[in-house]
Amino acid sequence: IIGSSPPVKQMLKLADRVAPTISTVLLIGETGTGKEVLAKYIHNASPRADKPFVAVNCAALPETLLESELFGHEKGAFTGAVSQHTGRFELADNGTLLLDEVGDMSGSTQVKLLRLLEERRFTRLGGTRTISCDVRIIAASNRDLKQAIAEDRFRDDLYYRLNVFPITLAPLRQRREDVPALVVHFAKRVSTELGVEPRSFSPEAMALLSTYHWPGNIRELANIVERTVLLSDGPELLSTHLPPEVISGEQKPPPSQRSLWGRERTMIVRALEENQWNQSQAARALGISRDNLRYRVKKYNIKRGETA
Repeated sequence: IIGSSPPVKQMLKLADRVAPTISTVLLIGETGTGKEVLAKYIHNASPRADKPFVAVNCAALPETLLESELFGHEKGAFTGAVSQHTGRFELADNGTLLLDEVGDMSGSTQVKLLRLLEERRFTRLGGTRTISCDVRIIAASNRDLKQAIAEDRFRDDLYYRLNVFPITLAPLRQRREDVPALVVHFAKRVSTELGVEPRSFSPEAMALLSTYHWPGNIRELANIVERTVLLSDGPELLSTHLPPEVISGEQKPPPSQRSLWGRERTMIVRALEENQWNQSQAARALGISRDNLRYRVKKYNIKRGETA
């Protein structure tokens, strides 16, 4: 884990504190902030370091496949189940299981996960035998799970089971002082993989990289460094080698997203106007919870007195 900024120091302090325990950890951070890297760091610093570390992305699989991937299934459990399948919980026995993007789990899968956390045992899909489970759970989410609870998309009892030891990963724009070290690290790695002499970035290029907003965080930084190294010939990478979005510093969502946001923002402002800016009444008119409305008012920077 690269960086010496206050957010990174605090993150590592918490990780070092919880690593020797068996406590469940909840990692909260935007996409690309390094949640899986931190989960591996915690695992490697724990007494389970010589046991399996298994990761599953809950957003990457449909509901039926996710349940099978997590809990396994017996032969004939469903159409296409031609043989027994060992799930991730069994594969991670005595080790650590990372549930990445846990906020994307369906309601039925959340129920099964909650039961496993409470009882430490489960059954495969289509099976009857109870299987004991000794797994350290690290959950990760780029969503606001409290907001998901307010919108009835995530179980509050599961949230409290997972939120034993929360660690927040700061976005890269809040730890800009770490950008140069990360750039050097990724440039060296890519140069080594390509078998070319190490590349360095000019002061002007490094300044642009350090002031860029990084909506994709560390993952975006790694990709841009790799692309820049691949497209360059000389040992020093100049500002002109950087992609246009970094040079201009522009951070705009795609037109379709801007259009959607604009319509939703207008609808919210209109509801607030019609209800004299009473958020409880406006939320009822919109058919959403007050917490959901407050979240969107903050998201769209809506100020009292605006007109639709």
